[in-house]
Amino acid sequence: MNRSELRKKIMTILYQIFLYDSNNIDYNVKDVISESVKIENEFVNNVVNGVLEYKNDIDKIANKHLKDWTIDRLSKTDQAILRMGIYELVYTDTPEIVSINEAVELAKEYSDEKVKNIINAVLDSIYHGEDNE
Repeated sequence: MNRSELRKKIMTILYQIFLYDSNNIDYNVKDVISESVKIENEFVNNVVNGVLEYKNDIDKIANKHLKDWTIDRLSKTDQAILRMGIYELVYTDTPEIVSINEAVELAKEYSDEKVKNIINAVLDSIYHGEDNE
Protein backbone atom coordinates (compact mmCIF):
# COMPACT_ATOMS: atom_id res chain seq x y z
CA MET A 1 0.00 0.00 0.00
CA ASN A 2 1.22 3.50 -0.77
CA ARG A 3 0.96 6.35 1.74
CA SER A 4 -2.22 7.76 0.15
CA GLU A 5 -3.95 4.41 0.62
CA LEU A 6 -2.59 4.18 4.15
CA ARG A 7 -4.01 7.64 4.93
CA LYS A 8 -7.47 6.36 3.95
CA LYS A 9 -6.97 3.55 6.44
CA ILE A 10 -5.80 6.02 9.09
CA MET A 11 -8.87 8.19 8.45
CA THR A 12 -11.10 5.13 8.94
CA ILE A 13 -9.26 4.10 12.11
CA LEU A 14 -9.50 7.61 13.58
CA TYR A 15 -13.17 7.85 12.61
CA GLN A 16 -13.83 4.60 14.44
CA ILE A 17 -11.91 5.73 17.53
CA PHE A 18 -13.71 9.09 17.64
CA LEU A 19 -17.02 7.24 17.33
CA TYR A 20 -16.06 4.89 20.18
CA ASP A 21 -14.99 7.86 22.31
CA SER A 22 -18.22 9.80 21.71
CA ASN A 23 -20.27 6.71 22.64
CA ASN A 24 -18.10 5.75 25.64
CA ILE A 25 -17.19 2.39 24.09
CA ASP A 26 -14.01 0.73 25.36
CA TYR A 27 -11.44 -0.16 22.73
CA ASN A 28 -7.79 -0.99 22.27
CA VAL A 29 -6.03 1.26 19.74
CA LYS A 30 -3.83 -1.59 18.54
CA ASP A 31 -6.91 -3.76 17.89
CA VAL A 32 -8.68 -0.99 15.96
CA ILE A 33 -5.57 -0.51 13.82
CA SER A 34 -5.16 -4.25 13.17
CA GLU A 35 -8.80 -4.51 12.03
CA SER A 36 -8.02 -2.08 9.18
CA VAL A 37 -4.37 -2.83 8.46
CA LYS A 38 -3.57 -6.52 8.56
CA ILE A 39 0.22 -6.06 8.52
CA GLU A 40 2.05 -4.03 11.18
CA ASN A 41 2.74 -0.63 9.62
CA GLU A 42 4.96 1.94 11.33
CA PHE A 43 3.49 4.91 9.41
CA VAL A 44 -0.09 3.99 10.38
CA ASN A 45 0.88 3.36 14.01
CA ASN A 46 2.82 6.63 14.25
CA VAL A 47 0.09 8.80 12.74
CA VAL A 48 -2.83 7.22 14.61
CA ASN A 49 -1.02 7.29 17.96
CA GLY A 50 0.35 10.77 17.27
CA VAL A 51 -3.10 12.18 16.51
CA LEU A 52 -4.46 10.60 19.68
CA GLU A 53 -1.53 11.77 21.80
CA TYR A 54 -1.71 15.38 20.56
CA LYS A 55 -5.48 15.53 19.99
CA ASN A 56 -6.08 18.37 22.47
CA ASP A 57 -3.26 20.46 21.01
CA ILE A 58 -4.37 19.65 17.46
CA ASP A 59 -7.93 20.73 18.31
CA LYS A 60 -6.66 24.02 19.77
CA ILE A 61 -4.69 24.66 16.58
CA ALA A 62 -7.71 23.75 14.43
CA ASN A 63 -10.10 25.94 16.42
CA LYS A 64 -7.68 28.87 16.23
CA HIS A 65 -7.70 28.64 12.42
CA LEU A 66 -11.37 27.75 11.86
CA LYS A 67 -13.44 30.81 11.06
CA ASP A 68 -16.75 30.83 13.01
CA TRP A 69 -16.50 27.06 13.56
CA THR A 70 -15.01 24.57 15.99
CA ILE A 71 -13.65 21.17 15.09
CA ASP A 72 -16.33 19.39 17.13
CA ARG A 73 -18.98 20.76 14.73
CA LEU A 74 -17.44 18.80 11.87
CA SER A 75 -18.46 15.20 11.16
CA LYS A 76 -16.26 12.46 12.62
CA THR A 77 -14.85 11.77 9.14
CA ASP A 78 -13.98 15.44 8.64
CA GLN A 79 -12.46 15.59 12.12
CA ALA A 80 -10.28 12.58 11.26
CA ILE A 81 -9.09 14.17 8.01
CA LEU A 82 -8.37 17.56 9.58
CA ARG A 83 -6.65 16.15 12.67
CA MET A 84 -4.48 13.86 10.54
CA GLY A 85 -3.58 16.78 8.27
CA ILE A 86 -2.68 19.03 11.18
CA TYR A 87 -0.70 16.25 12.85
CA GLU A 88 1.35 15.61 9.73
CA LEU A 89 1.81 19.32 9.10
CA VAL A 90 2.89 20.26 12.62
CA TYR A 91 4.39 17.15 14.20
CA THR A 92 6.06 15.19 11.38
CA ASP A 93 8.70 15.75 8.74
CA THR A 94 6.23 15.02 5.93
CA PRO A 95 6.65 17.86 3.42
CA GLU A 96 4.03 20.52 4.17
CA ILE A 97 2.60 20.53 0.65
CA VAL A 98 2.17 16.74 0.81
CA SER A 99 0.36 16.95 4.17
CA ILE A 100 -2.03 19.56 2.83
CA ASN A 101 -2.59 17.87 -0.53
CA GLU A 102 -3.25 14.45 0.99
CA ALA A 103 -5.82 15.87 3.44
CA VAL A 104 -7.55 17.85 0.68
CA GLU A 105 -7.65 14.78 -1.57
CA LEU A 106 -9.33 12.78 1.21
CA ALA A 107 -11.76 15.64 1.78
CA LYS A 108 -12.59 15.72 -1.94
CA GLU A 109 -13.54 12.07 -1.72
CA TYR A 110 -15.26 11.95 1.69
CA SER A 111 -16.47 15.49 2.50
CA ASP A 112 -18.70 17.99 0.81
CA GLU A 113 -17.26 20.98 -1.08
CA LYS A 114 -17.72 23.42 1.82
CA VAL A 115 -15.87 21.21 4.30
CA LYS A 116 -13.13 20.44 1.77
CA ASN A 117 -12.59 24.19 1.43
CA ILE A 118 -12.58 24.61 5.22
CA ILE A 119 -9.96 21.86 5.64
CA ASN A 120 -7.84 23.38 2.87
CA ALA A 121 -8.12 26.88 4.38
CA VAL A 122 -7.20 25.70 7.89
CA LEU A 123 -4.15 23.74 6.73
CA ASP A 124 -3.06 26.57 4.43
CA SER A 125 -3.40 29.06 7.28
CA ILE A 126 -1.29 26.86 9.58
CA TYR A 127 1.29 26.35 6.82
CA HIS A 128 1.60 30.10 6.26
CA GLY A 129 1.82 30.72 10.00
CA GLU A 130 -1.25 32.90 10.09
CA ASP A 131 -2.43 33.68 13.57
CA ASN A 132 -6.19 34.16 13.66
CA GLU A 133 -6.51 35.34 17.22
